Amino acid sequence: MRIAIVAESFLPQMNGVTHSILRILDHLQERGDDVLVIAPSGEGAIGVFPVTETVNSARVVRMPAFPMAGYPHVRVAFGAVPKVRRILRDFKPDVVHLASPFELGWRGVRAAKQLHVPTVAVYQTEVPGYAARYGVPFLESWAWQRVENIHRLADRTLAPSTFAVEQLRKHGIPRIEMWRRGVDTARFNPGRRDDAWRESVAGTNADGSPVKVIGYVGRLAAEKQVEDLRVLMDLPGTRLVIVGDGPMRAQLEAQLPRAHFAGFQGGDDLPRLLASFDLFVHPGEFETFCQTIQEAMACGVPVVATGRGGPLDLVENGKTGWLYTPGDLDQMREYLQGLLDDDAMRAAFAGAAWQSVQGRSWKAICDQLINHYEDVISLRAKSIAG
Repeated sequence: MRIAIVAESFLPQMNGVTHSILRILDHLQERGDDVLVIAPSGEGAIGVFPVTETVNSARVVRMPAFPMAGYPHVRVAFGAVPKVRRILRDFKPDVVHLASPFELGWRGVRAAKQLHVPTVAVYQTEVPGYAARYGVPFLESWAWQRVENIHRLADRTLAPSTFAVEQLRKHGIPRIEMWRRGVDTARFNPGRRDDAWRESVAGTNADGSPVKVIGYVGRLAAEKQVEDLRVLMDLPGTRLVIVGDGPMRAQLEAQLPRAHFAGFQGGDDLPRLLASFDLFVHPGEFETFCQTIQEAMACGVPVVATGRGGPLDLVENGKTGWLYTPGDLDQMREYLQGLLDDDAMRAAFAGAAWQSVQGRSWKAICDQLINHYEDVISLRAKSIAG
């Protein structure tokens, strides 16, 4: 199969979209598929565009891009539809995969439509919801219009959670299917726990018992609402650990002075830190899925998260963790305090969390994606024949 992936973000920017694309590329490489990725240029990129490189045997064509105002690490690609159409026409894909489409994806879906190539659009980022968090709420309706236009043109839309599916249906978007995310349980597992690291960042209480670690993993950006964790600063016998980086790091360090900021972690370090948490907390209300929740659960860590978006599917309330009412920070604190005070409950939640993610391999998830590709290719062929 020849597959073109139009990626709204990609390396060197590491986020949920990039992570998913890399796992898909691994799978397609194993299958022997021919893959082209069209992506924004990285920070500091120079030269005549488009620039071509190779990642996981896939050819990556870089489009010129500029940093988004107030969020310099996010690159927004530009370039007219004819340029994208020319790249696709030369590659001759069987299907075009639109990864979290918005700006570059809007060009990609129109170019594919003009070439009569079937498209699969993966809804992964609630861009319209970000508008208020970034102080531009008047752009929310415009952003939804863009999302609607893209997904109505696509032959199939894949959404990662029941919340996202219903959200898109309410906006009149047709042809939606559920497609979740995988988790690498060999990489993320309870055996990664590092007591020496825990001791170094949290220490012990006056009675010699270890201080409990409450952890967050994710970008330090406005839409993640990490500042909400300020209500945990005075929980006795605890240390808040923030793993990740982003434009709000300096501001958050000032707002959360007693927290330990571990910065961006990858490779074996990320599962090592995750498995060393006693509890995982995620306050963001705009998660279409929330991969870090799955990874924490694979490490046997109970989760307390906001009851909106992707966490609704991932966290079984009262069994693998707790979902608090969005905005009710007192409730979030109470749930965490309850688990901290009850070792037996915390252990039961940890075991149930680990069990709940077994079998969600990336291979199985990517095989489902291939089936979606084959479906839209077949439907397009029948449409042309008819």
